[in-house]
Amino acid sequence: MSTEQSEVTAVDSELLIITGMSGAGRTTAAHALEDHGWYVVENLPPQMLGTLTELVARMHGAIPKLAVVMDVRSKALFPQVRENLALLSAAGVNYRVLFLDASDDLLVRRFEMGRRPHPLQGPGRILDGIAAEREVLRELREAADIVLDTTPMNVHALATAITELFSETGTVVLRLNVMSFGFKYGLPSDANYVADMRFIPNPHWVPELRRHTGLEADVSDFVLAAEGVEEFISAYLRALEPVFEGYRRENKHYATLAVGCTGGKHRSVAISEELARRLRQLPNVTVQVSHRDLGRE
Repeated sequence: MSTEQSEVTAVDSELLIITGMSGAGRTTAAHALEDHGWYVVENLPPQMLGTLTELVARMHGAIPKLAVVMDVRSKALFPQVRENLALLSAAGVNYRVLFLDASDDLLVRRFEMGRRPHPLQGPGRILDGIAAEREVLRELREAADIVLDTTPMNVHALATAITELFSETGTVVLRLNVMSFGFKYGLPSDANYVADMRFIPNPHWVPELRRHTGLEADVSDFVLAAEGVEEFISAYLRALEPVFEGYRRENKHYATLAVGCTGGKHRSVAISEELARRLRQLPNVTVQVSHRDLGRE
């Protein structure tokens, strides 16, 4: 036992060890945890668990939720997992082990679809690699705090299961970017939804408003008071409600709502700000606003 391993320090962070069968969904689980604020370290050799917890301890709570993904790709190192977990326990480090499993048939299909060999397959068949991996992981599976069978799950169902198990709220938080833009400069390439504000009278043709922007009260008041604007905003937000619910069901966490006018200076800016204000009143939604073309002439 090395000195470094024997001096593991207890940490205040929540520590989750993610392991399991290759092809059972470790990467999907890791991404779902990242979406809920976990700091994820993938493919960590077991011998580095102690070093990692030491580093986290020195950060004094800067990483409150730490997830470590370990698999048998480093098969020469993996047999020491139980020994290194025992060192954590002896040092008073609280951790949980999540083991992801799936049926042999499903694992075979996933490897065949990906056209990649199993990491323990060698010159044999995929099933030979799966059998070898089950033997290597047998004791760890028996000692796991949570064993999750992903056989009946697609990636969305697995992400939902991880959300329910490990997020603080159990509810997917949507992160929305409301972006104003000018059509004459092109559509935003990352827009999920595009709204056209060119039905609103253009402040550009009002001399006292032309030099100002939709961030200023005079222009914003002019735009929001225009005929049909309130009806549009209310209807647009109602139309987005089932979309947001669908995003949560499918574990989609990010969306960009693009709002355009001719130059991206007046109408789209004012409407983006008002949409963002109202969206922030919804539960489990965070909103940021960006104005892509506001500085253009």
